[in-house]
Amino acid sequence: MKGKADAGSVSAIEITSFCLSDGFTLNDFIAINTVIDPWLKKQPGFLSRHIAAENDGRIVDVLFWKDVEAGTESMHRLMKEFSDSPIHTMIDQQTVHWSITPVYHQLKLT
Repeated sequence: MKGKADAGSVSAIEITSFCLSDGFTLNDFIAINTVIDPWLKKQPGFLSRHIAAENDGRIVDVLFWKDVEAGTESMHRLMKEFSDSPIHTMIDQQTVHWSITPVYHQLKLT
């Protein structure tokens, strides 16, 4: 999609989807994130995180950021600071799809 976000767009959505390596469950993945979640809360521009699973077991990890730059910078820090984390062995790296994009429209309950 070409074009710029409107002036009211001050957020970005990061979506990572992947399959877990054999032998791991969604509950295993959520449990290991007890280390990463507190780190995320301290990252500049972090707004929220939501972990879901598709019917086929594919994990969908969605984060909301103040802007694309904050999310991208945090992703690079996470990969560096947690490079030796066992979380990486839980994820089938060949199935990972990552994207971060500006939010162009949003609707909130008031």
